[in-house]
Amino acid sequence: MDQSPSTVAGAPKIDFRTAGRLNWLFSDYRTPVAQPSRAGNSDRVARLIRDGKLQLTLQDAIQLAIENNFDVELRRYDLAVAETEILRAKGGGQLRGVPTSISELPSGEGGPGEPLLTAVGGYTPVVQLPSSSADLATITGTQSDLSILSATPYSAGSGIPAFDPSVSANVALSQTVYPQSDAFSTGSNYFSSHTLGGSALYSQGFSTGTVLSASLQGNRLNEASTRLNLNPFVSGSLNVSVVQPLLRGFGIHVNRRFISIAKSESSIEADVFRQQLIATISDVTRLYWDLVSLQQDLRVKHESLLAAERLNQDTKNEVDLGTQAPVDLTSAMAQVASNRQALINAQGLVLQQELLLKEVLTRKGISDSSVASASIDALTQIAPPVADQTPQLADLLDSAMKQRPDLALAEAQEQSSRAALTGSRNALLPEFNLIASMQNNGGAGTVSANLVASSGTTSTAPPSNLVGGYGSVLGQIFRRDFPDYTVGAQVSIPVRNRIARADAARDDIQYRQSEVRVQQLRSQVRLQVGNAYIAMQQASESYHAAVEARRLQEEALDVQQAKFEAGVATAYEVLQYQSGVAEARSAEVSALGVYAKAKSALQRATGATLIDNGITIDTTLSPR
Repeated sequence: MDQSPSTVAGAPKIDFRTAGRLNWLFSDYRTPVAQPSRAGNSDRVARLIRDGKLQLTLQDAIQLAIENNFDVELRRYDLAVAETEILRAKGGGQLRGVPTSISELPSGEGGPGEPLLTAVGGYTPVVQLPSSSADLATITGTQSDLSILSATPYSAGSGIPAFDPSVSANVALSQTVYPQSDAFSTGSNYFSSHTLGGSALYSQGFSTGTVLSASLQGNRLNEASTRLNLNPFVSGSLNVSVVQPLLRGFGIHVNRRFISIAKSESSIEADVFRQQLIATISDVTRLYWDLVSLQQDLRVKHESLLAAERLNQDTKNEVDLGTQAPVDLTSAMAQVASNRQALINAQGLVLQQELLLKEVLTRKGISDSSVASASIDALTQIAPPVADQTPQLADLLDSAMKQRPDLALAEAQEQSSRAALTGSRNALLPEFNLIASMQNNGGAGTVSANLVASSGTTSTAPPSNLVGGYGSVLGQIFRRDFPDYTVGAQVSIPVRNRIARADAARDDIQYRQSEVRVQQLRSQVRLQVGNAYIAMQQASESYHAAVEARRLQEEALDVQQAKFEAGVATAYEVLQYQSGVAEARSAEVSALGVYAKAKSALQRATGATLIDNGITIDTTLSPR
């Protein structure tokens, strides 16, 4: 049953690359498109409705739940949520977390005359009919959170550089004109300049904590001045700088911790999906067996009514002949009325159980007229228990520790806690960064016309390597004609460091708590397996006892019926034995239903629900 996180590829997709018909180059700047949900029922529903009946085997019910159940569909989208976490972490962003809750189906009406088995599941069964908003457990689902982590999140820890490259650019055109009191600097009492400038910046962080940035700048200045040798003048620079942390923020494990946690979250969501499948399939199995038991009990109630009616007619004949007292006829008629009432109640329970199954197995439920009008024909009958087929308890415990998704999920969360603790411990360190930068400069311009006119010669012209345009500037930059260098260190030491110490201590405590919760969960798993194991053994023995009791009650009824026909027994005495037989038959049906649910509960407790029902994760991720 164990699947690698890569199996989420079949889940509802979020298209991160193609946004509509736009070129892939621009898709990074468009909203990703999530696959829409399906509102209608799967095609299997229509195929199973024949002659006004929903012909339903247990496997059909399980497949319908996988295809149509809303809880399962919600968990499929959670798998896609985990993909967004990985993408965010690879860009250097902090994580937003993933859901870890699963939903349980409603408890339903239960079997005939018995509460539901609650060895595993987390719900409280209610046998009585709901009569108010405070008594709706039979039709209301529940939720449980599988997380073992504290409600308080871990501290952010040391900062992580942005791994996604960042490119920015700007262009500016400006003009300045103003009067001045002195003409010495420009040769005029008016100052006028035109400037065209631009820059481009590239920045990227790396897993070692290194931050690399490079910038290219250019500026063209044209001034109305008779004092300038070069006018207009073009200047530019290329700067490359590196910041490398050596203490806080240093190390691949520190800076890639969110990527590690995000990948663990993907595994966690796969386990949550598996646990939701197990819960839904187990609950559907329980509801299906309850329907089978209720329908069998309905047949028992119908047979009991027919038997009471036959006895009533026989008693009436005997009263007419004078061989029975009229009071016996009253007792027989009362029994008919009582059995008819029991039959009506049994019919109501069957109809309510069918309604619940229709809603949990289809998307549209009874709003679909064909589903609403169809009665459910449960084709799979419960197989009686066979002796010596239950595995040893030690083997069941070993299987549970290997197969339970909630236990694997808890262990993955414990690993994530350890990774988060790396960041909070690193944040305790002082900040000590090495800084290095290199800048190449350039400048060139056109010889001023005023300078040539005033001297009458070009002998006073600037050096030839400073005469030119932006191409000359770029040549100077890449030839490194005018380089600058800077090397330094930056130190920041927080005095007392109380915030970081408190965060690290709390995160360490929460990590230790997660270790304890994993051990606690293992204890709960052992208890659930042992409880389900005992419950199934008891249910098997109870069923065999119920079969024997029913057989003896039927034999006693046959004897009493023969006495009645011989005139040596009253109708009242026969009625007592008929009631005993009816109760024994219902008890047998109930015991068999309890055994079936106990077997399903043991499968869930050991994590074998999917394997025993032939369900694979790949076939459930995207049933369209």
